[in-house]
Amino acid sequence: MRIDKFLANMGVGTRTEVKQLLKSGSVFINEQKEKSPKKQIDPNNDIIKINNEIIQYIDKVYLMLNKPKGYISATADNQHQTVIELVKSYQFLEIFPVGRLDKDTEGLLLITNDGAFNHELMSPTKHVSKTYEVISEKNITNNDINSFKMGIELNEGLAMPATLVKSDEPYKSFVTIYEGRYHQVKRMFHAIDNEVLALKRVSIGELKLDESLGPGEYRHLTQQDFKQLGLNL
Repeated sequence: MRIDKFLANMGVGTRTEVKQLLKSGSVFINEQKEKSPKKQIDPNNDIIKINNEIIQYIDKVYLMLNKPKGYISATADNQHQTVIELVKSYQFLEIFPVGRLDKDTEGLLLITNDGAFNHELMSPTKHVSKTYEVISEKNITNNDINSFKMGIELNEGLAMPATLVKSDEPYKSFVTIYEGRYHQVKRMFHAIDNEVLALKRVSIGELKLDESLGPGEYRHLTQQDFKQLGLNL
């Protein structure tokens, strides 16, 4: 990889700014000053420094974000704040949300720049489970639970069977779905003559939202997290 491409990819600056850094003698490769933007490097083995600060090579990134309300699941938008704006440290890696949560929905959202990772979790053929905490207008009945188990009829056809569990708290329940239709949970509740007042995703597969993360906070996924997602990365 060319040194100018490496530095630009790692968020040091634009190609023009990087070339100025090189020209000024601020860039060192394995303790040797380098001024040529065309210099080839091995990002996994060579030590790159700018003004004595090592520039770490990052290829793929996998983050767990506790999405707050008011942000849309997109990489850019002219009218609304996006979840990517919450992850400023890694924007240079062209990160994107894995799937989506509605603007007024909060909770577990994964962020990555790995398309294969996104496909493994979001492909309709994978049927990865997603569990939501729901605050609804009415309390859940046994008939509601049975209806979800049988599959709720939506405008575009029958939804896959889902698990609906009552909470000990009034108006709170947990629903687990295995597909990702548009506004699916809200429409399923509407179909049983109920309305969702608040929605929070609490797990994807066996991976649960880290309770130590406040709204808008994020952390890197661990090997244990990947195992809970059923992935080996």
